[in-house]
Amino acid sequence: MPGIGVRYDLTTREHRHLSVVAHRDGSRTLSAYRRDDPDACALSVHLTGPEAEALVDALKPTHHSPTLLSTTELGLVAERIELAAASHWNGRLLGDTRMRTETGVSIVAVLRRAEAIPSPGPGFRLAGGDTLIVIGTREGVDAAAAILGRE
Repeated sequence: MPGIGVRYDLTTREHRHLSVVAHRDGSRTLSAYRRDDPDACALSVHLTGPEAEALVDALKPTHHSPTLLSTTELGLVAERIELAAASHWNGRLLGDTRMRTETGVSIVAVLRRAEAIPSPGPGFRLAGGDTLIVIGTREGVDAAAAILGRE
């Protein structure tokens, strides 16, 4: 679709026709067509980029597990915080951040290149480009992002 984006079509096992238009601005249009007339659109929903991402997360069957805690129901959030190359913490020990003491946030993993380091201890040395997976209250995660964003 020149000038608009890319259209993806899908026919389900129940012979329902669906399409998604991936717009150049990152938004998406999801459309479902009538069974009796596959050229007649029965539903069309325009989604912002973040709304489309939320829908993708909800549709991924391997993403959710019945034993996984729903953190929002508990008042907790889990987020990724990237450590900039120019960060004050680049090359320093995780314990030096005093993250749990200062914010109440737990760093549950660090993603470094293609490697995931689960449950890093206080002796773990941080590096620019690391992505820290943190869990805590909304306020705590925001405070952690501020601390880790220090240059």
